[in-house]
Amino acid sequence: MSLYTTTKPKRRPTSTPGPSGSGAHGQSSASAAAALSDEQRQEIKEAFDLFDTDKDGAIDYHELKVAMRALGFDLKKPEVLKLLREHDKRGEGLMEYDDFVRIMMDRILARDPHEEIRRAFQLFDEAGTGKITLSSLRRVAKELGEGLDDEELQAMIDEFDLDQDGAISMDEFFSIMTDDA
Repeated sequence: MSLYTTTKPKRRPTSTPGPSGSGAHGQSSASAAAALSDEQRQEIKEAFDLFDTDKDGAIDYHELKVAMRALGFDLKKPEVLKLLREHDKRGEGLMEYDDFVRIMMDRILARDPHEEIRRAFQLFDEAGTGKITLSSLRRVAKELGEGLDDEELQAMIDEFDLDQDGAISMDEFFSIMTDDA
């Protein structure tokens, strides 16, 4: 069966999806799960459930790629196909819930928090100026559907603008994100 098919083969659901078992990648699922916050475990479950459209406890290539992207991992097609091949227990082009949880736990635990903060900063600093300005904060607020006026946005900048230059620098952003402000 091609891994590029858009419809999943119908199959009997396996065991009830849940983060159990032990991983073949480093630490056991139990210890990896303990290292994740409840919020992170819930995000993994929600991403899987959202993209397991036929609710059979397994996702195909397209669903896997989008679920991983929703969790902040934008993998290239060959990487996703490799993961799917490595974890496709029945040769049906599908990844089951337990495997998805193990993979996501490993990837989340391997994240560099400083790199994540730098990437978040770049979402605000679209122009690459090294600063989050009122206009860039306004743009992001609008994209997120936040109904904040300029006065509220400027107050946010003023609260964390330690060098009083009217914008948030990368260092100031790190302070905000690491609760050092």
